[in-house]
Amino acid sequence: MTDFLTVDLVDAHQERVRSCETQFRQFGAVRSFCGPIRTIRTFEDNALIRETLGTPGNGAVLVVDGGGSLRTALVGDVIAGIGVAHGWAGLVLWGAVRDVGPLGGISIGIKALGSNPMRSAKNRVGQLDVPVAFGGVLFTPGEMLYSDDDGILVSATPL
Repeated sequence: MTDFLTVDLVDAHQERVRSCETQFRQFGAVRSFCGPIRTIRTFEDNALIRETLGTPGNGAVLVVDGGGSLRTALVGDVIAGIGVAHGWAGLVLWGAVRDVGPLGGISIGIKALGSNPMRSAKNRVGQLDVPVAFGGVLFTPGEMLYSDDDGILVSATPL
């Protein structure tokens, strides 16, 4: 499903969706994206993010719990490009990005809290495919995420 509006999904399936309260900014060229959730929990370290985006995405959305840190960027244009090349639909980062100008031309959905030019560590610290929570929502690997200009919805099953 690529043609949807989150407001319509809420109207049709309100009892089946959870809405993320965090007010993210849009950074990628794709403003509306959806797919099964994959997750990473990390803090100011993007090695596991880069490694994961280098694997087949099959239309999945990578949700990263970066602890809400805005001190360093978790994703820039190079890492976003890796995600596009491997078939990822989008990224939701509870953290920061960098390379804001170039990200706007990359064909992937990217939502993040903000931006910072500082690079993150490369120590591969973090956990892959564990439930993460922010914005009043639990993001569980395998559930579905729907994102557009109005916000982010999560559903246990496809809508």
